[in-house]
Amino acid sequence: MLFNLSNIHPLSEFQRGAKMFIDKLKETKAPIVLTVNGKAAAVVQDAESYQKLIDRLELLESIATIRKSINEFEQGEGMPLNQAFAEFKKKYGIPD
Repeated sequence: MLFNLSNIHPLSEFQRGAKMFIDKLKETKAPIVLTVNGKAAAVVQDAESYQKLIDRLELLESIATIRKSINEFEQGEGMPLNQAFAEFKKKYGIPD
């Protein structure tokens, strides 16, 4: 993802006008890159957009794990679900 150059600001500018920047974040949903000595130091994002990003990441991680599990099962690794449940019940003393 490329950042819009108008959304790159020095940290000192952000500190002086934090409320204005927060309002801008809420309105545009676009992250702001903060710089220190001319180098990117932090990215500020509104909470809603951040939560959406985390949710997407968790979904992608789940999909990757499921794909890995399917590949392992197709290669003869793992066990059928009913066998796994039976072993789980036995291990934890869960009655049928």
